[in-house]
Amino acid sequence: MPEPVPEAKPAEDAPPADGGSEADDDENQSTSLSGLFVEKPPESVVAVAGSDVTFVAKVDSSALTRKPTMKWLKGKWLDLGSKAGKHMQFKETYDRNTKIYTYEMKIIKVVVGDAGGYRCEVTVKDKCDSSTFEITVEAAHQEDQADILSAFKRADAGEDDGDLDFSALLKAAKKKKKPQKEEPEIDVWELLKSAHPSEYEKIAFQYGITDLRGMLKRLKKMKEVQKHSEAFLKRLESCYSVEKGKKIVMSCEVLDPNVQVKWLKNGQEIKPSAKYVMEAIGNVRTLTINKANLSDDAAYECVVGDDKCATEVYVKEPPITITKLMDDYHVVVGERVEFEIEVSEEGAHVMWYFEDQEIIKDKDSSKYRFKKDGKKHTLIIQEATLDDAGMYHAWTNGGHTKGELEVEEKELEVLQDIADLTVRATDQAMFKCEVSDDKVTGKWFKDGVEVLPSERIKMTHIGRFHRLIIDNVKPEDAGDYTFVPDGYALSLSAKLNFLEIKIDYVPRQDPPKIHLDTTGNMVSQNTIIVVAGNKLRLDVEITGEPAPTVVWSKGDEPITATEGRVKVESRKDLSCFVIEGAERGDEGNYSICVTNPAGEDKAVLFIKIVDVPDPPENVKCTGVGEDCATIVWEPPKFDGGAPIKGYLMERKKKGSSRWTKLNFDVYESTTYEAKRMIEGVLYEMRVFAVNSIGLSQPSLNSKPFMPIAPTSEPTRLMVHDVTDSTCTLRWLAPEKIGAGGLDGYVIEYCKEGDTEWVAANTDLCEKQGYVVRGLPVGEKINFRVVAVNIAGRSPPATLSQPVTIREVVEYPKIRLPRELRTKYIRKVGEKINLTIPFQGKPHPVASWFKDGQPVDPKMVNVRTTNVDSILFIRSAEREHSGKYELVLKIENMEDRASIDIRIIEKPGPPLNVRVTDVWGFNAALEWEPPKDDGNCEITGYTIQKADMKTKEWFTVYEHNRRTNCTVSDLIMGNEYMFRVYSENLCGLSEEPRFSKNTAVIAKTGLEQKQTSYKEKDMACAPKFTQPLVDRSVVAGYSTAISCSVRGFPKPKIVWMKNRMIIGEDPKFLMQNNQGVLTLNIRKPGTFDAGKYSCMAVNDLGQDEVECKLDVRVATDPDKK
Repeated sequence: MPEPVPEAKPAEDAPPADGGSEADDDENQSTSLSGLFVEKPPESVVAVAGSDVTFVAKVDSSALTRKPTMKWLKGKWLDLGSKAGKHMQFKETYDRNTKIYTYEMKIIKVVVGDAGGYRCEVTVKDKCDSSTFEITVEAAHQEDQADILSAFKRADAGEDDGDLDFSALLKAAKKKKKPQKEEPEIDVWELLKSAHPSEYEKIAFQYGITDLRGMLKRLKKMKEVQKHSEAFLKRLESCYSVEKGKKIVMSCEVLDPNVQVKWLKNGQEIKPSAKYVMEAIGNVRTLTINKANLSDDAAYECVVGDDKCATEVYVKEPPITITKLMDDYHVVVGERVEFEIEVSEEGAHVMWYFEDQEIIKDKDSSKYRFKKDGKKHTLIIQEATLDDAGMYHAWTNGGHTKGELEVEEKELEVLQDIADLTVRATDQAMFKCEVSDDKVTGKWFKDGVEVLPSERIKMTHIGRFHRLIIDNVKPEDAGDYTFVPDGYALSLSAKLNFLEIKIDYVPRQDPPKIHLDTTGNMVSQNTIIVVAGNKLRLDVEITGEPAPTVVWSKGDEPITATEGRVKVESRKDLSCFVIEGAERGDEGNYSICVTNPAGEDKAVLFIKIVDVPDPPENVKCTGVGEDCATIVWEPPKFDGGAPIKGYLMERKKKGSSRWTKLNFDVYESTTYEAKRMIEGVLYEMRVFAVNSIGLSQPSLNSKPFMPIAPTSEPTRLMVHDVTDSTCTLRWLAPEKIGAGGLDGYVIEYCKEGDTEWVAANTDLCEKQGYVVRGLPVGEKINFRVVAVNIAGRSPPATLSQPVTIREVVEYPKIRLPRELRTKYIRKVGEKINLTIPFQGKPHPVASWFKDGQPVDPKMVNVRTTNVDSILFIRSAEREHSGKYELVLKIENMEDRASIDIRIIEKPGPPLNVRVTDVWGFNAALEWEPPKDDGNCEITGYTIQKADMKTKEWFTVYEHNRRTNCTVSDLIMGNEYMFRVYSENLCGLSEEPRFSKNTAVIAKTGLEQKQTSYKEKDMACAPKFTQPLVDRSVVAGYSTAISCSVRGFPKPKIVWMKNRMIIGEDPKFLMQNNQGVLTLNIRKPGTFDAGKYSCMAVNDLGQDEVECKLDVRVATDPDKK
């Protein structure tokens, strides 16, 4: 691993860094410091501005249980991991041999702002170690004084705090100023030292300072130490850190609680707003920044008069993840390429790389274009070249994706060649060809001389077709014609034959003769090959006197049509056979027969139709690896009439619409291994068949498949148990499972010395344990376990030594739980579920006994396994009480365990409760214990008393343990009775026992003088104190009428309607509450209107009131 580069100058004889700083101890009070570093960064480093510097730390993990965590910090606690990018790079490597982790921090092009104290901190569980070091930055010595300002460009500026660009203003200033004499150099540092903070921005503008904040940081160090502050009790922290979008609060304490303070940001005063909230509470002054963004990453000051305190705010941007990965591209030279990704947040910074070189927007703008649309980021290559082929990467601070670009040379394919023509004078000649690219242009040549257009010669280019048309053909037009596409080393040639017409003025008879041209499309004698979809025009010259009759036939059927797709055109001395858009059904033997009085002639032609082949079939994946897959397919059913030359394969990621070619040259086999794939990503494949005619349609897409690798071997394989015929194995899952997951395990065994492994399980074992059965007694057996997933079998995990199949005898042992070693008490009706674990080999036999007899299975349920026995009672009763014993036997060896179970319930009442003595205000009670104690010891009694007048019971004693008590504080002249409850662990008895006699507290020496009392006569006749009131209600809405009456004895109430008594009609509800009478009428109708009366009657008289009830029908206001 490289040490710090030469530009970094470590201080000589620097002492090794200590285990950590005091701040580190404060922050990690629960973590003990320990020496984890085997190599630390140098304590002091001097770096030159603009150079690179690297720091290395190494940690020995041989004694650690897990991977250590490393943090690089600046200052007290600023985590530099959020600043990773172009300026700061972090790297981690691991050496498996030495078990040493190596961590690197590299600062690219050091700037003055990088100076300060740093700390690297490593933590592992409860261990911690740290090392501090200091970076000092020296300015580079350059001739041009103005270039020194570039050393202070900010490396950690966000999108809102980029480099200040005053170039336009400076250029404008240069245009206005006339050439002047050189002025002496001005030291900007001296200006800033002597200037007021309000003039900093003006100086930065005047002298083109691009990073004022960085210079102010260094200026602060250059100034002398300030005197102790008289205005501040507590200053601001040296720095604050906040995540983007969160809130941060900065606070300080001032000496004077009434003083006014100012808050500055980069020297500019901050005005209160919804974003910046300033508060003053006593001596505390706070500045709150809501929803912090990258523009808030700045220097802040709190100013009190001439005194101030400053701090730094660092805004950390959350990691940006990539939600849509980059696709692979396969293009030809000149095509446009668009690499598109999507990120988790809008406005994210994305870095593009080609191989290992970053693509810079300004530097590579002529070749690359960058496009941002919300969360979408696109890298555009306008015209791809062969040099652009390679791997392209997109990086964010929280993600990475890559895509491969493959570029191949343009290959122009000739779909239709030029055919030779034979034409007569004044006829039209047309040469036509078709190429694969409709954008290709070209030139026509005759005998090596370019053909220029004229009124008689025309050249057209429509799509993929190029035509040369010559009207009114003349003898001088005969010759060799060639079409040359622009930009390709390719030419198409054909010959134009001029047919002269000879006129014989001497009448004669010549037998007919067919003159076939065998130089055109004929590949052999009388055989013509036509590409499906193309036009076939066969011009046959015929001679004979007189003019012969021509008949074309396909097989035995004559062709007479002069219109349509297949037709015959006749001219003088020429017969034309035309097939428009040749089809497979047009293939066959054709004949032409010419006859005249002088004889006949016949020719037979075979027209063969060739086409592109059908697509291949049954494309499927038969095997996968970590980054590869094996694809097989079947040849097409129809080869198009031409032999299959080979196949072309394409693949794409599932869900994507962009296909990538896998081979440029035709592949002859039907099995192909696709490589350079990404593990865990679903792919689809398709195949094209190629013959001499062209490319078939693509096959159906294969089923999606995923390149995956087998897992690593299972870990920690061990023997759990051995018997005379079985062996129980246990293991843990593999360390590396991968994207293919884990389907199960296969357990295999073989005898010692054999090489043939036998599978113990036919189906995959999903658990991490298995019992191998049917093993021979006494044999030494080797075992191994293999993990299986869709990619296949993993390397096996094998036991280091063979296992001898022989059961080990172990004495039976009952492990009785602690809570069952004493008396086990439960209430009647509760559930009892006792689990008693035991051990022993071979498997022991367990038996349960109650009071020396086997348990009754009708009363108690028992279930026994190989490792425990369960006693279960669904609902406990008193008869379940007793002493239960578990007996465990292995042959002549046994072990016993006893459990005392008691089922209890509430006791009965005590017996013979009596008052034995009464004196003064006291009474003595005695009783006997209850006959039924509920199968449990009586824990006490509850005594209650009651006055014979009120008969209200009051508790005198609770939890009284004796069978007697004395009741005190009784009231003179009253007679008392008593009752007693029994109590045990279940509670009080259901019923008490009452005393047989009472206790009378007699009065002594007192006489009661009876006074005469005249009882008032309350009887009166009924009288209504509140009459009924006339009411008008709406039909369908429930109503009530009320009145009130008085009278004694209580009068009888009678309700009437129209002088008819209202009976038990459910429509009416009559209520009487302390003389207030109410008649409720439920949803009255018009027929419920009338006179209602209420009559009250008792022995002394009667009274009556009445009212009128009107019921009106509700009307809809919208209908009026």
